[in-house]
This record gives sequence, C-alpha cells and structure tokens, in this order.
Amino acid sequence: MKDPVCRNIFLGALVLMLGALFSVTPALGQETPDALAKRVSADILNTIQSDESLRVGNTARMRQVVEEKILPHTNFRRMTSLAVGRFWQQATPAQQQQLTDAFRDLLIYTYSGTLLQIGDKKLLFQPLRADPDSTEVEVHSWVIEPGREPAQLSYRLEKTSEGWKVYDINILRAWLTLSYQSSFEQVMNRSGIEGLIQVLAEKNQQLAKGPVLPLHKRAATAGPWCCIKL
Repeated sequence: MKDPVCRNIFLGALVLMLGALFSVTPALGQETPDALAKRVSADILNTIQSDESLRVGNTARMRQVVEEKILPHTNFRRMTSLAVGRFWQQATPAQQQQLTDAFRDLLIYTYSGTLLQIGDKKLLFQPLRADPDSTEVEVHSWVIEPGREPAQLSYRLEKTSEGWKVYDINILRAWLTLSYQSSFEQVMNRSGIEGLIQVLAEKNQQLAKGPVLPLHKRAATAGPWCCIKL
C-alpha cells in the first residue's frame, strides 16, 4: 500500500473499527459483532474527538487509550502466528511468547499513531452474514470520509470465552497479517527467528524514544500496512 491516500484511509478506518469492536466488556460478549460495533463506535468516536489531550497529540494519553480500549480485546497470539507464518511452528514456546510480545508493542505504536488521523471519518456497516452459532466471522464496512471515495474495510473475529476478539484486518483487499508476513519472512530468511525478535526489539526501542506521529509525517520510514520498515 504505497499510496499515501490509501495509507491514510487505512489509518483512520483502523482506529474507528478497533475502537468500535475492542471496547467491549465481558457483559456485552453475547452481542453479534456488527451490532456491538454499531452501538459502541459512537461512544469511542466521542471520546477521541472530545478529548483535548488526544487532539493535541498527547503521546502518553494516546497509548493509554490504545492499551485500555484496544489491546486487551485482540488475539495477539493468533495474529502473531499468522504474521510469522511457517516459521511459527519452528519457534520454541519461549520464542513464540517473545514474538507475540514484540509484535504487540509494535502495534501499540501503530495504533497510537492512528488516533491522530481520526478526522471526520465514519463507518457504514454491512449486514452480518453468518450463522448464529458461528465462532469465526468476517464483518464488512465502508469507510466514509468527506471528499473521498468510500473504502471497504473488513475484519476477522473469533468468539472466545471472553467475547469476540479480532485477529486480522483487511483494507483495500490486503490482509494485515499477510502484509506483515512478507517483511517478517525476509528477516527470518536472513537471520532466523532470533533475528526477527532482535529486529522487533530494536525497532520498539527506537519508537519508544520519540513522539507518536501520524503516518504522513513518518512516510520516509513507513512500509506498507505496518507503517514500520524493518
């Protein structure tokens, strides 16, 4: 996704979708994924758009919102295994945990940056087409932004004992985990699993030293989807 416009669409869409789906308590776990997203999204949007500290780019506050409202409701282990691909089964349990933790931290920086892109974007959800007993579903929506063509956004969720959790996202016909998989595989082909763990750790250390920036200000180092060039 080399087009800056496409990347900006993704970022704004991502934060809307993640806020809508991930800000769910266990008590709401019986709701269908699309009903939950529609009901909660308005509250999340109000939080982002009305919080002065978020509007001025307060890094600590942005990361707090991401960690509290998004990360606890993501299946990072499954997401990481998909991103690592065929190398996942070759990793030891300790390496799998290290990869999961490092990937989670990387996404914290990515998600935090999306909060600066919220603007006037809205989501229009399509009716959910899934059996009532389904444990995995895809939810589809359209990203609506003034002055631009609508962009389709899809995401995969699985039903767990703690409610629905997202494990993959699709924007403009590209799945997030597959996009990461390409860059991760390049590193592991050169340096193995330990090499990827080291690269992710170094990248996270580098990102921790600076403020969270919107994507268009990180374009020089941004790669497709993940916004982080490994």
